Amino acid sequence: MDSNEAALKIELILYGISRDIVGGSTCQVEIKEGATVKDVMDILVSKFPDFTKLKSLLIAVNDEYAPNEQVIVAGDEVVLIPPVSGG
Repeated sequence: MDSNEAALKIELILYGISRDIVGGSTCQVEIKEGATVKDVMDILVSKFPDFTKLKSLLIAVNDEYAPNEQVIVAGDEVVLIPPVSGG
């Protein structure tokens, strides 16, 4: 991250296999101001390459599924929703 860019720390809430990959139910990541959901996923994949093994992974921001282009702002609740299995 460029030293001129404003940094924002966000806490991710993790469930299921995403919690297993990270090793806990929450994870803090640092993003630049104006970062999107896709940027957060890219950071996660770079820190935890096992995320590439998941067929699908959704991110919810403030209790709603978020598209890749949604911008994350301070105070947003960001939740990783792994693939659901079962019958």
